[in-house]
Amino acid sequence: MAVRIYKRTTPGRRNASVNLYSEVTKTKPEKTLLQKKTKTGGRNHHGKLTDRNIGGGNKQRYRRMDWSRKKDDMVATVIGVEYDPNRSANIALVQYEDGEKRYIIAPKELTDGDTIVSSSVKVEPKVGNCMPIKFIPTGLNIYCVEIQPGKGAQLCRSAGTYARLTNREENWATITLPSGEVRQVSVNCRATIGGVGNTDHNKTKLGKAGISRKLGRRPHVRGMAKNHHEHPMGGGDNSSSGNRPPASKTGVLAKGGGTRKRGKNSNKRIIRRRTSKRYGQLKLRG
Repeated sequence: MAVRIYKRTTPGRRNASVNLYSEVTKTKPEKTLLQKKTKTGGRNHHGKLTDRNIGGGNKQRYRRMDWSRKKDDMVATVIGVEYDPNRSANIALVQYEDGEKRYIIAPKELTDGDTIVSSSVKVEPKVGNCMPIKFIPTGLNIYCVEIQPGKGAQLCRSAGTYARLTNREENWATITLPSGEVRQVSVNCRATIGGVGNTDHNKTKLGKAGISRKLGRRPHVRGMAKNHHEHPMGGGDNSSSGNRPPASKTGVLAKGGGTRKRGKNSNKRIIRRRTSKRYGQLKLRG
């Protein structure tokens, strides 16, 4: 992928850059795989505002994805790679031998005319092929990893991400995730060989507020800049948090608090938790 950095011709272009989407080969989506996507504006079914700073944005339609890859032992041909407004990764439209078309997450190095296959048994470990982890050679990069067998892909689905299959012992396989977390998953869980494409997605800069509005993001005011009756951190003559830890408008702590549910059954399968230095960064190296 490549990123174009604009010349500083206007204030909006001064810090802007765009993704050229060089991997994309198909511009129009498959109509049979589209469905309506309704905007909520951050409001629930009662009309009450539950998520602030959301609204507007360009009109979008959802692309139905094949997360489970359960159409086994049937070769699929890649028709084209498309841009998806609902996710950071690109998607690939594939057509099976019986004529059915499905969308999958597009890995790196996958292009028009390539063939892929998914199976419940061992198949060739090439990019785009999907199979249970017990048949994947250790040391390979994988993406779209299941946590529970048959539930569908849940891990490593965003642009540029992949996990490293490091070990396999009896009924459990050890994988290293992009955040640095090392965890075990069942060997019966399915995964796809390779890594997600569109690796330059995080290198672009919006450059101006108008692009944020097109993405559906409304202006956000810092809590410290508000009045004391509008936010827990507001008020005061100068910029001051009032000697209290950062919190949201409702008083929920913004830093240092755990968000994972205590006593979750899958906690015992985490060998090493992610750290603050590794979170959000791809530390895996080939």
